[in-house]
Amino acid sequence: MPEPIPFNIDGKPVTAQPGQTVLQAAMAAGVYIPYLCYFPNMKPYGACRVCVVEVEVQTPQGPRKSVQASCTAPVAKDMNISTQSQQVFDLRRGIIELLMSEHPHGCLTCHRIELCGPQDVCLRHVRVNDRCVACPKNERCELKDTVRSSQLDLETPLQYHYRNLPIHIDDPFYDRDYNLCIVCVRCVRVCDEVRVDTALSMVSRSGTALVGTSHGTSLLESGCEFCGACIDVCPVGALVERKYKWDKAAKTVTTICPNCPVGCQMVMEVNKRNKVIRMKGDVPAPANLGMACYKGKFATDYPNHRTRVRYPMVRIDGRLERTTWDQALEKVAAELKEYKPSEIGVIGSPRGTNEDHYVAQKLARVALGTNNVDTALNIVPELTESLIEPLGYPAATNSIWELQGSKAVLVVSGNPTEEQNVLAVPIKKASRAGASVIVVDARETELTRYARHWLRPKPGTEALVLGAMLRVIFEESLEDKEFSANKAAGLADLKQHLWDFDIVRVSARTGVSQDALRAAARAYGSARPAAIVYGADTTNRSDRADLAQAAVNLMLATGNVGVGGGVFPLYHGANTQGALDVGCVPNFLPGFRSIDSADARKAVAELWGANVPDANGAGVGVMLEQMVEGQIKAAIVMSDGIAPKSDALGDFQGALSKTEFLVVSDYIMSEIAQEADVLLPATTYSEIQGTYTNLERRVQLLNQGMTPTGEEKPGWQALALVGKALGASGFEFQSPAAVFDEISRIAAPYKGLNYARIQERGIQWPVPAIDHTGTPVLFAGESDRKPKFRPVAPRAATEKADREFPFILAQGRVLLDPDRDVEVYKVENMNRVRREESVEIHPEDARPLGISEGDLVDIRSGPRIDGGGDVFTGRARLTGPHRGLVSITTLFAQLASDVYDSQHPDPAPRVRGLPLRHVALARSPVEAAMAAGD
Repeated sequence: MPEPIPFNIDGKPVTAQPGQTVLQAAMAAGVYIPYLCYFPNMKPYGACRVCVVEVEVQTPQGPRKSVQASCTAPVAKDMNISTQSQQVFDLRRGIIELLMSEHPHGCLTCHRIELCGPQDVCLRHVRVNDRCVACPKNERCELKDTVRSSQLDLETPLQYHYRNLPIHIDDPFYDRDYNLCIVCVRCVRVCDEVRVDTALSMVSRSGTALVGTSHGTSLLESGCEFCGACIDVCPVGALVERKYKWDKAAKTVTTICPNCPVGCQMVMEVNKRNKVIRMKGDVPAPANLGMACYKGKFATDYPNHRTRVRYPMVRIDGRLERTTWDQALEKVAAELKEYKPSEIGVIGSPRGTNEDHYVAQKLARVALGTNNVDTALNIVPELTESLIEPLGYPAATNSIWELQGSKAVLVVSGNPTEEQNVLAVPIKKASRAGASVIVVDARETELTRYARHWLRPKPGTEALVLGAMLRVIFEESLEDKEFSANKAAGLADLKQHLWDFDIVRVSARTGVSQDALRAAARAYGSARPAAIVYGADTTNRSDRADLAQAAVNLMLATGNVGVGGGVFPLYHGANTQGALDVGCVPNFLPGFRSIDSADARKAVAELWGANVPDANGAGVGVMLEQMVEGQIKAAIVMSDGIAPKSDALGDFQGALSKTEFLVVSDYIMSEIAQEADVLLPATTYSEIQGTYTNLERRVQLLNQGMTPTGEEKPGWQALALVGKALGASGFEFQSPAAVFDEISRIAAPYKGLNYARIQERGIQWPVPAIDHTGTPVLFAGESDRKPKFRPVAPRAATEKADREFPFILAQGRVLLDPDRDVEVYKVENMNRVRREESVEIHPEDARPLGISEGDLVDIRSGPRIDGGGDVFTGRARLTGPHRGLVSITTLFAQLASDVYDSQHPDPAPRVRGLPLRHVALARSPVEAAMAAGD
């Protein structure tokens, strides 16, 4: 650790860390210095000058004093800082008076500011629109606090001039009123420096510098991803959320976003009417550093919906009728006892806590005698479970923000900018710092805009690409010889199989040129550290385990273990990792103990005091198939966060409707809840205490903000009551903390954890790291374990042809495409965008269809699982990379508008991703008619 730097603030001795500015050191020491343009995680800017202080340093000629902006002034040893000298006080007042000429300030300088209400008559005749009580950020305005600290006179010498700018209320999610802007430039800087976007910029209006959009007039055409970072940093009411705009927070707690596996820690604000009104990224949180995405910022108020289920219900004569908990549990127990263990399935919510998932799998195994247990969005288990054999644990190897320091990042078959949004930020930052971003994906996603190498293989051949890259790395001696030979096992066997990945044959199979394969391999193999981020969006199920192993082989070959870099599987669901950790999967018990191991079953049985079934269980996909086939006849489903029909799960609701007896726990009367024979009222993330484990293995605590107003119960409690009703022991939990204590005793990664330890920022459970001997270790007592290479056999793509829809559509999506025109139009006074799309087609596919360059073509997909089908129309570009593949790239703005316009109380689970789809392609009838002269 570097030595702290001693210095003095207002005569008080304090210390600073090397590299800190005076303002940062003062904040750490609890000394208040007003500021407006500074914000944590952004570079010092020094624009507002409100944070000026008097600095005295010792020189050979004696002490020297100067006035400096504390946000840019570095700390020096033994310097003396004065924050309240008369010179500083007068200068600060003058600066703030200048700012007041750009902002309504009749209330800011008034001693009655806290006494006036919105209905009171202002004795100073301040216009209603200029009063603080008419500002949506009143009571959370940083400018107000700054003015108070400066003790301005009631009358300021400079008059406020209203800018008379239009208020932008026609873009999704939030309003922009630049009449209130003080031009601190925080919003522009957070967009650029923190989010690595360029949606906002400085513009000139009649010679005056103001904030505006970087392209056009609408955020939709400017590449905004609606993360809300600009709103959170705005010190005044210029940028504000539209929903609950005027609501004031009565309670503030930290919680975890329930919409994706990044696990962003958020500050949740609850008003006096017991409603969630705002979510803001928690700046000190290590998982997200204060960031969020459009789902976490704007799609988390579903607990407020009026259709909440407040009491248990039982189906009587075809209708759900109100009942008591005791009667509902009696019905559940009586019905479930009529079925064999193999005929029962338990499906957990993707938003369920570790406590919910642990009790769910214990209920399934102890009370119901089945291993048919899984979470709803554990749809690509191969991505994580395939890591157990080579690494010893099924999880990412490194922290999310270590990606920022990577010199190369390989992104395979994933779209993290949308699906795991905050995880993509350090990748973009790494790219800006000069790292090589390599994207292996047939689709054009946002990260392809940052890629130095974009490989577009035939869908389903991604593992082949990684295998070829590994061969090039060994051929050109780019591997870490010490690590791969001495600190990992299985190298000799791996090298024997590398000959199967002949570059010429791989190039022919994948459609990626030999030069591109070699260039990508060199970019990854020569960089230290280097990371691999991989998903399964474009892969076949049979190839996913190979893809995970190929990623591990690349990581081990280059020695990117415990030194940054690493591998990161991209899965879905807020707590899919936690569910796997605590055994809420069919093939593993808590702590990654294999269900096939008699020793593992015996160890868990001793801890539980009950037998553990040894029969093979079914995952969520197989369970849904078995429901349709009549093999699973009864089910318990925790349905919060599950779409009734989706590309990922298919017709989930339809499968459940085939069961004979269905128990559903839900917070609203959803489509799935309407299928229930017994409906149990559920709490949401805002009403519970519990834990999530995120993608980087960080165990974090959700805190209760709202108070349940009915008979709702958290998932762990409802399931424990079912277990007790079935007569099983071991379900006498009195609190979520008690459940977590049992988890920490039975699941090795959680050993030693408790609520007190994870209260503040969460803790990552132990993973391999390089210890003092250089040996990768997992847990205490396992230091002799080495990660393993495992050969991967090259396979050809196995996608079946479809006669009616013979092409595969690779739809991409990007934030901004400045080279193409976008039209902004209005729908019910709200902006939307459209443009003429480009459709990439291989020339050999276009010829028999009579399609020429520039022709208008129609793309028609098969019926979607949620009804209807997609139809795209665009201009043909005969530049497609592969025969049989059609590509189109749309704008994220269209998706953002759809989410904003959604009438569903919980739109996040219904956001459509970018799956590959079978489509038919034809020349547009309009084009054909024009060509025929009609």
